[in-house]
Amino acid sequence: MTEETPGFEEKPDVPSGATPDDAEPKVAAPSEEEAAAPAGDTDRTVGLTAELDQARTALSERTADLQRLQAEYQNYRRRVERDRVTVKEIAVANLLSELLPVLDDVGRAREHGELVGGFKSVAESLETVVAKLGLQQFGKEGEPFDPTIHEALMHSYAPDVTETTCVAILQPGYRIGERTIRPARVAVAEPQPGATPAAAKEEKTDDEESGGTEEV
Repeated sequence: MTEETPGFEEKPDVPSGATPDDAEPKVAAPSEEEAAAPAGDTDRTVGLTAELDQARTALSERTADLQRLQAEYQNYRRRVERDRVTVKEIAVANLLSELLPVLDDVGRAREHGELVGGFKSVAESLETVVAKLGLQQFGKEGEPFDPTIHEALMHSYAPDVTETTCVAILQPGYRIGERTIRPARVAVAEPQPGATPAAAKEEKTDDEESGGTEEV
């Protein structure tokens, strides 16, 4: 029976001729694949980042394309709506233009007191319908002559006007909104050449009368 000596530890047997370092356990060196693993992870991260940037760029381009298409569509809708309104206005104006001679006959019949009975009812119904379509009559005696809405068929001079004035309405004008269908056909009068306007004469007469009554 062998007794262990206190204070001494058994050491593994070391082959003869081996150095002390051979007796210590050795840690295995990492393989090439393990050493290359961090570099591979970095390359993969870079690749994913590049793909993400490409996806973001593509998304921005598609978003810009969508916004551009939406703006073009909105412009198209506004243009179609504007054209639709214009076509409607032109169609209504053409229709009402064909009815103007009838309205002129109605107006002459009213002036001569011939608008009576059933003819009066028909005429009033016609005038109501054209008014609903937006037809408006214009042109009054005594208003200043405006070449954009008046057509002068007769011309004369008058001492009692201070500017070119419509003194007679031969045919009333008609408009739809801001669109003139037919200008008012009028007779105009201009101030008499060399004549003092009536307003100036009255003012001068008033001054003379007030001056004659002053006490000295």
